Amino acid sequence: MPSPPPPKRPLTADITPYLLYLLTIATLGPFQFGFHLAELNAPADTLTCASHSSIEAVKTPHLPTCIPMNPTEFGLVSSIYTLGGLLGALSAGPLSTSSGRLPAMRYTTLFFVVGPLFETLAASIWMIALGRFLAGIGAGAAIVVVPIYIAEIVPEQSKGLFGALTQVLINVGILVAQVLGYFLSYGNMWRVVLVVAGGIGIIQFLGLFLVPESPQWLATKGRTGLANRILKRVRGRRKIDENVGDLGTAEEGEGRFSSFPKSTAVIVMVLIFFAFAEEAESLLDDSNGNRRSASKNAMHAPLGIFQVVVHPNHYKAIIAVSGVMVAQQLCGINSIVMYSVSILSDLLPTSAGLITVAVGVLNLIVTVACAPLADRLGRKVCLLLSIAGMATNALLLALGLLFRVKPLSAVATLLFVASFAVGLGPVPFILSSELVGPEAVGATQSWALAANWVATFLVAQFFPILDNALGGRGKVYFVFFGFGVAFFIFVAAFVPETRGKRDADEVWGRERRED
Repeated sequence: MPSPPPPKRPLTADITPYLLYLLTIATLGPFQFGFHLAELNAPADTLTCASHSSIEAVKTPHLPTCIPMNPTEFGLVSSIYTLGGLLGALSAGPLSTSSGRLPAMRYTTLFFVVGPLFETLAASIWMIALGRFLAGIGAGAAIVVVPIYIAEIVPEQSKGLFGALTQVLINVGILVAQVLGYFLSYGNMWRVVLVVAGGIGIIQFLGLFLVPESPQWLATKGRTGLANRILKRVRGRRKIDENVGDLGTAEEGEGRFSSFPKSTAVIVMVLIFFAFAEEAESLLDDSNGNRRSASKNAMHAPLGIFQVVVHPNHYKAIIAVSGVMVAQQLCGINSIVMYSVSILSDLLPTSAGLITVAVGVLNLIVTVACAPLADRLGRKVCLLLSIAGMATNALLLALGLLFRVKPLSAVATLLFVASFAVGLGPVPFILSSELVGPEAVGATQSWALAANWVATFLVAQFFPILDNALGGRGKVYFVFFGFGVAFFIFVAAFVPETRGKRDADEVWGRERRED
């Protein structure tokens, strides 16, 4: 007779003050990602000399109060952050695997200090663009490395809970940047918004001196003694024998780590905590034999990024994942995060900044509130609801701005962001691990990463140009409405449901492989 499963431990079991400290310092990286994404939104008109406030600001010797830019130049300054992010994200995975999670996080803080320094002291377009690019490298790397580190230090039963910190801190960073911009968008005080990010980078750099290396990474390198001592310090002495058993021998740890890309695919961007509860558990495997063993993983050799495209079992998944990643950006969310003040200022000159702050608050609240929906309603249902909501509100926002209906414009902006959090925010990152088998997750992650960052760059670079070309007044949101309709049809036709499916074979209706 099989033994009954052990009782579930409380989510807060083995959570120590030291663990909370580690989580606080580590998640300053995702915070920076959100902060830099939104830092130029509120002060955009002041920064580009498009408007001048009547409020007197402290004069800064040798630094202009604004830097003249046309929409194309401002689009370049905004979008170059995403190019840095792509470079950082692509570099962070190999670096954290070869050198460790801790060195990778330390390197990100250097970019978080140097990048804002260039931005704050900028007297020309190229200098602020360079600062944005450097900050983007740090941000792109942080949203890859930090979720990995979190998954490897928190107790098994709490991974879903603490996995949410990445997405939550991104939204907190966006909110803080919007609030600071709302109060400091005059004179040369926009430089204070930028220097705050550098100060936070210094705090994280210093805080990392008290942060240990990931015990899971140490175990894969054969340093299980040190790994177990770190676990004892992080999780406390109670039940430490269970933690030692989790790590096992060096050979076992290396075997378990071979399944690591299954969680990496989920956390590449931005973001998402659903997958930590279901997928990242393989990082610190239990000893009950419920997860894949190293020998089973070895039966399916990893596929390269070009092999997976032509593989008969995976090319449909690449199309689905890449399409959903592109939809996440081309439905227009970053037009609000990065440019909402400029969009709304003509119609709502006194309240555009306040609405932007409200967008940040709503984004944070809805992200937390809608977290369980993907598991309860299904991934595909959440995507369809999200895209339908964004398309509808893009149309309403376009009409509100075109016909100058202030209440409609304000409400449509808020509902547009809320719709994003329902599905297009979290679900694309879940699908990248659920539509393929473990041998293809790494390659799928690469395609998903490239599609997402390229689409992010396109919106950041060309939104102000297209808006200006169409004559402003919200006409560009008719374009986002069209994208929404197209992607709704795409998801309905080409993206399968993955909720409740055991593996990719079941998702696609294939005969399950014998492992």
